[in-house]
Amino acid sequence: MSLDDLLNRWRDTPTIAPNIAAWHTRPGQPAQTAPLPPNLHPTLRHTLSELSINQLYTHQAAAWSHLQAGQNPIIVTGTASGKTLCYNLPVLDHLLNDPHARALYLFPTKALTHDQAAALNKLSAISRQQPAAGGQGSSFPSVATYDGDTPAAARPAIRRQARIVLTNPDMLHTAILPHHTKWADFFRNLRFVVIDEMHVYRGVFGSHVANVLRRLKRIAAFYSAEPQFILTSATIANPTELAERLIEAPTVLVDNDGAAKGQKQFLIYNPPIIDADLGLRRSSLLEAVRLAQDLFHHNLQTILFARTRRTVELLLTYLKDTILTSPPPPTTQPSSSQSPNPPSPNLPSPNPPFSILNSQFSILSPPIRAYRSGYLPRQRRDIEQGLRSGDVKTVVATSALELGIDIGQMSAAVLVGYPGTIAGTWQQAGRAGRQEEPSVAILITSANPLDQFLAHHPDYFFERTPEQALIDPDNLLILLQHLRCAAFELPFRTDEAFGRVEPTVLAEFLQYLYDSGELHRSNDQYFWMDEHYPAQLVSLRTASPSKVTLQAGDENDVWATIGEVDVASADWMVHPEAIYLHEGQSFRVETLDLEQQVARLRPVTVDYYTEPLRETTVQLIDQIDHTPATGATKSHGEILVTTQVIGYRMLSWFSHERLGEDEVTLPPSELQTTGYWLTLAPATVQALRDAGLWSNDPNNYGPNWPRRRNQARARDGYRCQLCGAPETDRQHDVHHKIPFRQFDSYEAANQLSNLVTLCRTCHRRAETAVRTRSGLSGLADALGHLAPLFLMCDTHDLGLHADPQSPLAEGQPTIIIFDRVPAGLGFSRRLFDLHADLLRHAYDLVATCPCVDGCPSCVGPAGEDGLGGKRETLAILEIVGQSP
Repeated sequence: MSLDDLLNRWRDTPTIAPNIAAWHTRPGQPAQTAPLPPNLHPTLRHTLSELSINQLYTHQAAAWSHLQAGQNPIIVTGTASGKTLCYNLPVLDHLLNDPHARALYLFPTKALTHDQAAALNKLSAISRQQPAAGGQGSSFPSVATYDGDTPAAARPAIRRQARIVLTNPDMLHTAILPHHTKWADFFRNLRFVVIDEMHVYRGVFGSHVANVLRRLKRIAAFYSAEPQFILTSATIANPTELAERLIEAPTVLVDNDGAAKGQKQFLIYNPPIIDADLGLRRSSLLEAVRLAQDLFHHNLQTILFARTRRTVELLLTYLKDTILTSPPPPTTQPSSSQSPNPPSPNLPSPNPPFSILNSQFSILSPPIRAYRSGYLPRQRRDIEQGLRSGDVKTVVATSALELGIDIGQMSAAVLVGYPGTIAGTWQQAGRAGRQEEPSVAILITSANPLDQFLAHHPDYFFERTPEQALIDPDNLLILLQHLRCAAFELPFRTDEAFGRVEPTVLAEFLQYLYDSGELHRSNDQYFWMDEHYPAQLVSLRTASPSKVTLQAGDENDVWATIGEVDVASADWMVHPEAIYLHEGQSFRVETLDLEQQVARLRPVTVDYYTEPLRETTVQLIDQIDHTPATGATKSHGEILVTTQVIGYRMLSWFSHERLGEDEVTLPPSELQTTGYWLTLAPATVQALRDAGLWSNDPNNYGPNWPRRRNQARARDGYRCQLCGAPETDRQHDVHHKIPFRQFDSYEAANQLSNLVTLCRTCHRRAETAVRTRSGLSGLADALGHLAPLFLMCDTHDLGLHADPQSPLAEGQPTIIIFDRVPAGLGFSRRLFDLHADLLRHAYDLVATCPCVDGCPSCVGPAGEDGLGGKRETLAILEIVGQSP
């Protein structure tokens, strides 16, 4: 059956059609072409002819023209639109005409590097089948990859002979630039630098890469070279701004996509509600399995994207069990009497031991495969080949397959959860459909508020690209690390520039490194003096150079290093008793030594994972901007965030059921960064209080509380009434069984029959069950989930804190969103500018949510026996979310 047959079946299936929140059809378009350049080298003309390429797409012709004019083009066109030829054609033409010229290709991943090397080698093989054309230096340029997998014995020859070197920013940073003297001939003749998938270089990673490119340009200038840059990108809101911050040179945008496109159906699929009062929906994973099963049995090659390796593993297990062991579904139309919520497929236990998962991964076989980090290169190449040949019908992948690796022509892309950015969503959707073939992309939304916002506002997704890729190359911590690397590579002159860094700032940094003994000054130059090799200490993926080593021990106490995490993340990722997942295996953390920067773990088989419980305080360092807003004020400035992990929560795999909590003791960590904060005006709080819609005032337990509290502790023998723990250095808490706020008087609330003695841990569990969620915390939850939609960042790039009595605002209720990077990267400044849009969309999110009193899809859930904050949150948004 064809794709149209299946889509028509879904339209008429009562258990599927009502869940389709949006059905968008993007019509196909014929190719818009231009003739091959008349001065194209004969070798290339013949090679293209052998590939049946006799004309260019209009954007490819535009890129050629801009490069011939000496400009730096940015090619921003759709997936599978032929961006590779935009840079290969002019680079190869120049290198064929100039036998000394060299080119450097930068790709964000090794897999993409090897894929593009294979494409160039294919062109080379074709060119060798023809005789030299007119003696025009038609020997095809030699191509080589240079990454961590390149054998040491092969590296000297690559440095001497390769004319096109394909690598990644990490390798350029650690293995090429610090050893530029070994690459002298290459840099002396460097004519082109290609930066593929530019949109990946954002946030911390992009800020590092921008500094690596500063160092690259500095070394090229040392060898009297001034290369042209060619950049490609998925669609983002600010491609020119990002490109010019990365290369610090003028660019020209090429975005007139002339590639042929088939019709694409894009569905936003919102799993059905299974509990209307709580707003709970059926699992997006189960719905993905269900739809993928239909696609498989209709012989439609499909890629499923999941956000985490854990989800990939679960999906693979369920797909293999349901598809390979179950008969195809009937092709007849289901009757209208079918239940709108069908039973779950015959799935294995949702909490399979990871040792079993590992054994399954080791014997993977077609037609269903998984693709993610952690696989050996040979396995990855085998899967890619299986996709191109059609032997693999269904593949489950992380974003590792989002980028432009050649995987052939897929008919369907299923996105299990919103990928985090609109650009990333279209990038993943674009993996289905090649040339003029029809295809379908399905975004299956989860309960996450951001997913639900898009499910209820599909026009926002289809009509806009609000996000911008932000970087800050001048972040003080990142800049200092790369100045060390640059000084190691070449001495700094006192009058020398480093990109667009302010000269006074550069002088201060060089003086700081001189004072610390890392640099030596002689006349007007600074020389590197320190013994260490600075590039080895700088990771491009994090702002902090310090790492915690992860050591795993077996039953014989034999320890081996399995990985590392940055120090800033260690307290919440690998705190004692945390469950840490590595390559599909669960490990329990035994110890974390922050001084020695070592964590010790043991492999375990468990059916749960852990989440840290943290306490946060925020202090003001400097208020940079402060503006009145409707019913509130918005501010931006430098803040000090102090966070302490005080415990952890255990949650069941897949069902996410809370299994319990426990305490840990770790020192607090401090982060000096930038933040955006919203402070409610006193008049707003009073209006909410008068309407009975403000629950953030502290409880006044009444004058008899101290006596009643001591009576309850004495009655209970100074022991926790849940776990039996006696009091030690700290007095136990006394808990109201029925929440205090639900009584009309303190006398009734404080009756001994309503009081019970609990230790701190048990009290926290009890409070969770009866939690009354305030409007302030509900608003914070909604804003925190929506903010990444505007910033093209991950949710982990931002921190969130709500404080009813914030020191940032003289004790007024405040919500703070801050950059999780020392000194900040500009995220909070952007939110300050987007304040009105952010609040307007938060109102839409909460108002359109079908839940009764708050749920995970809007303001967050209340406790099992508590009250939600939806009504209070809407009341706040009706005041502060109005246009001034």
